[in-house]
Amino acid sequence: MLLVTIFMTLVSVSIVNVALPSIRIGLDASEADLQWVLSGYALTFGVVLVAAGRAGDIMGRGGLFLIGVGIFTAASVAAGFAPNAEWLNAARFVQGVGSGLLNPQGLGMIQHYFRGDERGRAFGYFGTTVGLSVAIGPVLGGILIELGGPDLGWRLTFLVNVPIGLLAIILGLMWFPRPLVVRLPRTGSGLRSLDPIGAGLLGLAVLAILFPFVEGSGGAIFWLLLPFGLFLVWLWVRWEQRYVRLGLSPMVDLKIFSTRSYTNGITIMALYFMGVTSVWVLVALYVQEGDGKTALQSAAFGIPAALISAYAAHWAGSRVADLGRKLVIGGLLIALFGLGLSIIVVILFEAGHLSIWWLMVSLSFVGLAQGTVISPNQTLTLADVPLDYAGSSGAIMQTGQRIGTAVGIAVITAAVFSTLAVSSWGTAMIVGFGLIALVVMLALLVAVKDLRDRR
Repeated sequence: MLLVTIFMTLVSVSIVNVALPSIRIGLDASEADLQWVLSGYALTFGVVLVAAGRAGDIMGRGGLFLIGVGIFTAASVAAGFAPNAEWLNAARFVQGVGSGLLNPQGLGMIQHYFRGDERGRAFGYFGTTVGLSVAIGPVLGGILIELGGPDLGWRLTFLVNVPIGLLAIILGLMWFPRPLVVRLPRTGSGLRSLDPIGAGLLGLAVLAILFPFVEGSGGAIFWLLLPFGLFLVWLWVRWEQRYVRLGLSPMVDLKIFSTRSYTNGITIMALYFMGVTSVWVLVALYVQEGDGKTALQSAAFGIPAALISAYAAHWAGSRVADLGRKLVIGGLLIALFGLGLSIIVVILFEAGHLSIWWLMVSLSFVGLAQGTVISPNQTLTLADVPLDYAGSSGAIMQTGQRIGTAVGIAVITAAVFSTLAVSSWGTAMIVGFGLIALVVMLALLVAVKDLRDRR
């Protein structure tokens, strides 16, 4: 049930990418409106993650999970019936809040209820869910748009969440351990355990850091938020240290950052998402704008990779206890091989010696890498984290993923478009894949360091 709901939130990300042209037609949306259809969800999702994770640690994860599902489902209804772009963007903001509430509870419950090999397998199933959502999202979006037409089709991409959300609520009420309540903290020590000032400082810091990257076209003034966001991170750390000195329970136990497996793990995850997430953005642009393929054809390029990723995540999850960080290192090496092979395919395609569909083969290695990196790394990263901070620690890792994704897509696509202004699509793709490989190489160095630390 947890995986079904997380699947819903992940599909909601990938399915919208395919629906953007139909949204532009159906709502007469501007470029800025379309940007915020994507960015609004990412912003609110990232801002509430850590606070929601800590709230789940204190107030009960099951109840907050169902509240998050309810908010996400209601916002999906509002998005599906949106009369204009402003309404749609407001609904996407609320969707992000719901997703930010439920996701850390899901990771926290996996960490709480599973131990040892079982936890590895559980995270393996989680990785399988991620892989399947990546594969199904764009294809499902393309099918719904084909069936519903330019106006109704994009609405169905949001409304498809509703039956899944309702099913998750029913199953949660049936299966979650009792009592299924949200324990509201009272004034005094209970309320202070939520650390509202710390939550506010970190939320504003994440907002200030993410905003320039998701709204990079909005002007240079937005980039002034970046140093302000870093200052807020420093202020948040100082506040959390003061909270501990007062004998109170902080929002995040900063001692977890002294655990090398945790700090190395979140660094690997942030770098991996900073690089590899951009692969699918570049491929979609290349095969559609560079070769004239349709959105549905574009989605097909990622299907083999996503299916292989789903199987690899399950396989790696059941072996992470034995192989440990070696799995992650192997996955990163496979990713580098897949990126190098993709560059060769692009060169041969541009020279007229190979079909562009060979990218499906080279990208399959990237999918294999994804399955052997993400779920094992999550297991290893959270292995030594105290259960009292399971939700907030997992949420910090997810926040790193969100920031890494935003930074990577902004920087790498900017480099690709800058190259495209003076050269061909082939050269631009080589530059993009090369930058991604560089970031993956950095993640590999951190993974090797972590293996040495463990020894």
